[in-house]
Amino acid sequence: MSLQKIILAKPRGFCAGVERAIAVVEQALARWEGPIYVRKEIVHNPHVVNALREHGAVFVNELTEVPQGSTTIFSAHGVSPAVHAAAQGRRLRVVDATCPLVTKVHSEAKRFAREGYTLLLIGHAGHEEVEGTMGEAPEAIRLVQTVEEAERVSVDNPAKVAVITQTTLSVDDTKAIIDVLRRRFPALLTPSRDDICYATQNRQNAVKAMAKEAEVILVIGAKNSSNSIRLTEVAEDVGRTAYLINDAREIRPEWVEDIRCVGVTSGASAPEHLVQEVVEALKRLGATQVEEWELTREDVNFGLPLELTQ
Repeated sequence: MSLQKIILAKPRGFCAGVERAIAVVEQALARWEGPIYVRKEIVHNPHVVNALREHGAVFVNELTEVPQGSTTIFSAHGVSPAVHAAAQGRRLRVVDATCPLVTKVHSEAKRFAREGYTLLLIGHAGHEEVEGTMGEAPEAIRLVQTVEEAERVSVDNPAKVAVITQTTLSVDDTKAIIDVLRRRFPALLTPSRDDICYATQNRQNAVKAMAKEAEVILVIGAKNSSNSIRLTEVAEDVGRTAYLINDAREIRPEWVEDIRCVGVTSGASAPEHLVQEVVEALKRLGATQVEEWELTREDVNFGLPLELTQ
């Protein structure tokens, strides 16, 4: 048996928050004299970051690397109030590219904390989005990463507990954790709308559908991209072999030996040209048929920050 068919998941690739963040940097570069500084990776993809760097963006890890009074962009993952305060102290012109869905989680964190709740944040330690959210109410928030931690976490008042989540998690894993928390804390409050990003949910559902036929799943995304890592886990959870790759150069021919069908998707910060390059590489390995499976249509758009529209 040899490779014959490629299934392309749809939706895949850029979500509205990523498109907005990239547009913020591009428009800032076009509008103001440089240098334009960006704190952290604007989105978690080296191809995107390198392309913006070639156009003049200067990426830094900390605001102490930014000269006073300069223009600085905050990444799509969001930042804590302490970072905003540091920017104000350095008299920086700030353009905040935080995804509106992350901003929603920050608002929930502040509201629940203000009302005296202990907040249980489901997420991954060290991720920039989690660090930003925890900074909104550090005394009130407990990070819960696993079902095991959900079984052990302690709260001040079991009658006043709320849960929020990182936006790029696995829907299934998050549900399992929330089920434990609901059992332990029957009065648990949840947000009125799911915190997990619509695009994350859609891409995970598309992988599950594609995995019914595709024997191997290739996920195009960066190694530090949470939503891309989750896509590989979703594929593995339904019994498929999955590989996370930055681009076509990482494909190994032995991955597709003795299989008929391979599925291809991409994380929410991976450009479409990487997908097409992977398709071409798979064709060179024998694939003759390409099908795109569209599970749902996305038409979400986010407006630009006021600094770029006034």
